[in-house]
Amino acid sequence: MSAAAGPASAPGSVAAPESVAGTEPVAGAAGVAGRLAGFTGALRGHGVRIGTGESVDAARAVEALGLGDRELLREGLAATLLHGPGQRAVFDQVFDLYFPRTVGAPEGPAAGREDLRDRLARALAANDTALIGQLAVEAVDGFGGYGSSPGSDGWSAHQTLERLRPQTLLARVRESVRAGGGTGGGEGMREEFTERLLDDEIRRRIELFRRQVGAEARRRVAERRGREEIARRAVAPTADRVDFLYAGRDRVAELRRTVRPLARKLATRLAARRRRAARGSIDLRRTLRGSLSTGGVPVKPVLRRRRPVRPELVLLCDVSGSVAGFSDFTMLLVQALHDQFGKVRVFAFVNRIDEVTGLLRHGTADPEGLGARIQEEARLTGWHGSSDYGVALGEFAERYADAVGPRTTVFVLGDARTNMADPNLPALREIAGRARRVYWLNPEPRAQWGTGDSAAPHYAGEVGMHECRNARQLGAIVSRLLPV
Repeated sequence: MSAAAGPASAPGSVAAPESVAGTEPVAGAAGVAGRLAGFTGALRGHGVRIGTGESVDAARAVEALGLGDRELLREGLAATLLHGPGQRAVFDQVFDLYFPRTVGAPEGPAAGREDLRDRLARALAANDTALIGQLAVEAVDGFGGYGSSPGSDGWSAHQTLERLRPQTLLARVRESVRAGGGTGGGEGMREEFTERLLDDEIRRRIELFRRQVGAEARRRVAERRGREEIARRAVAPTADRVDFLYAGRDRVAELRRTVRPLARKLATRLAARRRRAARGSIDLRRTLRGSLSTGGVPVKPVLRRRRPVRPELVLLCDVSGSVAGFSDFTMLLVQALHDQFGKVRVFAFVNRIDEVTGLLRHGTADPEGLGARIQEEARLTGWHGSSDYGVALGEFAERYADAVGPRTTVFVLGDARTNMADPNLPALREIAGRARRVYWLNPEPRAQWGTGDSAAPHYAGEVGMHECRNARQLGAIVSRLLPV
């Protein structure tokens, strides 16, 4: 591995040192420019909006900061390329691929497991971030490799962490910090509070080590398979691009935090559409009649004025199984847009349907416990626990027909998997006949519609069905379909 090299660039050009971020050789300014272009292209592939202006600013940041200090370069590029904190996790993973800490394998024999754990415990106690990063490299080299041939060898962060188990070092690190006077003394509640703060800090340091192990494993694989492929396949996407059906608990919690910002953006778009609609469209007949006084030239167009009517919204949400996360997020989003509509009513179902509007009162809904509250307080199942769209739609058409009128737009949220039961298309036709519009948002990929027990093609023949797999798609669809 080469030593750090300082910046050496002519005015108006990108710096061309012998190494990127002090470690990886690059062939002159063209190599740096190519690396930066690949880096921004990988970020675009993950949905980060980077235009020509941001790219130029990033090149100027590289020229001004040089490539000798890797962390300084990271912060400079983040400041020029990112538009919000939600993109930082993706940025850091891609940055570690294109501007890695090291190249190749570490020199010298691999350390034993217990020796590495002892050194890691001391580094965590001292909060030595440089040593923690070095130990992450050694850990992947010693415990992360798998495969038996050069063509199939790979590197696994999961395997490394399973063998090293850094989370079990918490007690040892805590005792080491306390022995070194790292925490203040105290009694009773003060001592308990100090212990909790110390444990949280140690967990943060362990999580830093885990992230660096992941970055090192991706770097090793990228050297074999290419940065572009690993940046596309192995970097976790931002929360708004994660499929609702496959989002884990942590990503669902992150998604819920994006509800308010997304709602504000959609509310702004709706308000603009409403202002344009309020001006009305051209009344062609009256305009042509008025043009007779000006020789047939429509000098003064006559607009067909619209009466300001606040639309009504009804949601029918499947809250069974993996679809529940999609429905919960959409319910919270619509509730955040409550002020944009004259009336909003929300119904949840599995195989029975019940109104849950009261659980989503504006400003009182608990995002974390919404699903549990709905399952606990609403009657959603009858004689079994599987979803049955036919029964739920029929019950809605029978019990809640008054919820739908000529000003109502209905959104049905679900994967349309009926467990081989009757889809009850007449009930959907009845609802569509009473409503202004009916849209179906399906979180499954379009290629899976009609497979297995999916009745999606049948329902799509009655109402407009839209693929809605992640929060980004949902925001685009909702802003396009919501009535004004």
